[in-house]
Order: sequence, then C-alpha cells, then structure tokens
Amino acid sequence: MNQVSINSCETIWLRAGCPGHRGAGILPNTVHFAPVGRRTGFQPVREDSASRLSAAETTGWKPVGQDRWDTCPPAKWTVLGILPAAFLHKICGLGAIALALTLGTGTARADAKLDDALKLATGYLVSQQDPKGMIGQQFPMANTSLAVLALAACGHQPADASAEGQAMRKGLDYVLMPENQTKEGYFGRVDNSRMYGHGITTLMLAEMSGMGVDDKQDAAIRDKCKLGVELILRAQSMRKDPVNTGGWQYEPDSAGSDMSVTCWQTMALRASQNAGIDVPRQAIDHVVGYMKRMYQPVGGKRGPNIPGGFGYSGPATTTSPTAEGFLAMQVCGQYDAEETLAAANLLFQVDLKADHRWFFYTLYYYAQGMYQRGDKYAEAAQRIVPEILLPLQQREGWWQGLDNDEMGTAGKTYTTSLAVLALAVKNHFLPIYQR
Repeated sequence: MNQVSINSCETIWLRAGCPGHRGAGILPNTVHFAPVGRRTGFQPVREDSASRLSAAETTGWKPVGQDRWDTCPPAKWTVLGILPAAFLHKICGLGAIALALTLGTGTARADAKLDDALKLATGYLVSQQDPKGMIGQQFPMANTSLAVLALAACGHQPADASAEGQAMRKGLDYVLMPENQTKEGYFGRVDNSRMYGHGITTLMLAEMSGMGVDDKQDAAIRDKCKLGVELILRAQSMRKDPVNTGGWQYEPDSAGSDMSVTCWQTMALRASQNAGIDVPRQAIDHVVGYMKRMYQPVGGKRGPNIPGGFGYSGPATTTSPTAEGFLAMQVCGQYDAEETLAAANLLFQVDLKADHRWFFYTLYYYAQGMYQRGDKYAEAAQRIVPEILLPLQQREGWWQGLDNDEMGTAGKTYTTSLAVLALAVKNHFLPIYQR
C-alpha cells in the first residue's frame, strides 16, 4: 500500500473508498465523514478504524448517514486546509492515499493544456454576468445555474475572494431572488426554461447546499431547493399513461414524459438526497421504471453483451438520450442493470461529432456517465472529450454549438458551461458526479 508523505503544512484533497460501492475510491473498508455544522466546503473521507474514528469524532467530524439509494454514503470532498502533517496522519492513517495534493488552486497531475482551457472558459462565464447576477441572457435562471455548477466543478466556491467566487455569490443571489420561484416552488416559469430549467436550478442549489457565504444564504439555498424538490415530486405524481408514468416533461402538469427533462429531474433529486433533503425511494423506483421502458437493444435482442440505448420518448438507440439514461441510471444506483451495461457498450462504439444535434448536451452526459462506469469506458472518455472540445474553444474562452438548436436557442453560456462540466470530470469536485 502506498503511503502519503507530508513533511509540512499543505492544502490537501483526500478521498478513500467505501465498502460495497463499485468504484467508490482507492481504499477498501473506509467510511465517509462530514463536518459537524454548516458545510464550508466539500466533505472529506477518512480511513476507517476504531481508533481513528474516535479521533475524528473528537476533532469535530462525524460519519455521514447511509445513502438511501445505494450501499454506501455519497462520496464528497473537501479541502482540509492548512493542517500539521502529524494531525493529518492521525486522522487519516499512514495508509491513506492522497488522490490529489494541491498547493493554491492547482490540482496534482493535471494536464496544463486542459487546465488552461478551463481557466479561459470560467473567465468567459464570469465576464458574461450582468449587475443583477445573471449569467447569460437566454434562459437566465437555467444558464446562471449551469454556470455556477461549472465554476464549482473547477474548484471555486462562493466564499472565495476571487472573481469566480464573487460571480458564484452574485449568481446565487440572483437565483434566490423571491420573484424567481413561484409559491409552488417552480423555477422554470420566470425565464420560460420550464421543467428543463427547473431541474438544472434545483440541481445547482442542492450542490451548493451548505456552501453559501453565510447562514442566511445557506438557509435560503436549502429552503428553495426543498420547494423545488417538492414540485418535482408532485409533477412526477401526475396521472399519466403506463408508458409515461414515472417521468417528467416540460411543464409540472404535463401528461407525457421525455428522457431529456426526466434526467435533469433525476439528477436534481439525487443531489438533493445527498444534501439531506428527503426523497422517497418510490420516486426513484418509478423513474428507473420509466427509463427502462425507453430502452431498446440493438437488433431487438436482449443480452448482457449486446449494446442498447434509450429513446427520447419511446424505445430507441439515439445517442443523446442514451447518454442521458446511462448517467441517470447510474445515479439511481443501477450500475449493473442490463440497460446500463448495454448503454455503456453502445456509447463506447459511438463516433461523437461536433455537428451532432445537441452535441454539448450529449457530451456532458457522455463524459459524466463514462467516468461513473470506470475502466476502459472512463479511459476512452478521458481521451475523447478533450480531443473533441479543446480545438473548438475560441480564444475568448467560449464554445458554441454547430447545430441550429444549440447555436440559436441555448446560447454560448449554455454550451460553454456544459463543455466545462464535461472537461472537469477529472477534478471530481461536485458530489453528484463522484463515483
């Protein structure tokens, strides 16, 4: 077993494994810990033993509760801060492995070209913020929320004094304005982003839970996120035909469902559950059932080694819905379901092209889903995503879709945020996207 050698006070990111969780980390027999009280950053992982558990508890950390959707607690991260080496060794154990060791804002073993691209992109997003805090003029609630997620994926936090931190604070303040959520909890009405944008905004608030600049902002984040979750659950419970039951479409009272809107709500529910907001198991069972009804094996024959995919509103093997369903199924704990394995095999074979319809949206789900799957799938995505995206980035830092939908409807803020989220998989900073 490798050993961390720390000879001075350093800023350190740690992660260990979790028993029973496929691909959870790098050490077996471990337990997750979270800070007692308000989160001031992402949560750490500490090595499990009776003596170290006691030490951790007495220094202000406690175990995270069991994840209701899977066999172990959700993985989180934190900057442990400037701590003496002896203290880190005491709470983490000599056998703990540092996945990334950082000084300042850099990440260990990061590819310089990729980091430069991410820095340029986040600078562009910050430059697009107006005095009210919105980032992007088209669908400002959804786009501001995506931009905040993109900044967080690069390691920035609202409490940071940097330009990125200030942009996140202002973005949160904008999203949290009373007029931007209806009394029923709906975020998608004010900017006409509908349930699509509602899922994105709720996801962002869940990921930012406990990371506000003060207790007042934290309380607002949590309260509005909870209202958003309640609306998602009510919308899912609308009476629908057997095919569409369990999913969502563009309005809370829609009688139909589609994979695009459904997967954003699924991500929002999982992130909210991670943040401690109650999400009934039945809701997840229903969405898994819906996604499975959208599944179709290639050639119509089912089997463990036969590729397959998902359709937008019916069984198909379309690339974009397949990438969506592939990630969402894993987020729901369906790592080894036939549909998940088949989608992994189909996406492993697909030839992604920049002129693909909704290319950036597809690549976002592809990158995150392949990382979740791990092994050769993660390795392929780690190579393919930068190969495609980096040459397409403009010198100002933005990306723009080549198809009419992403070029004209969504805008450069949308495509740039999705590109950042796809490229920033290597950082593992956002809890929802960790294995």
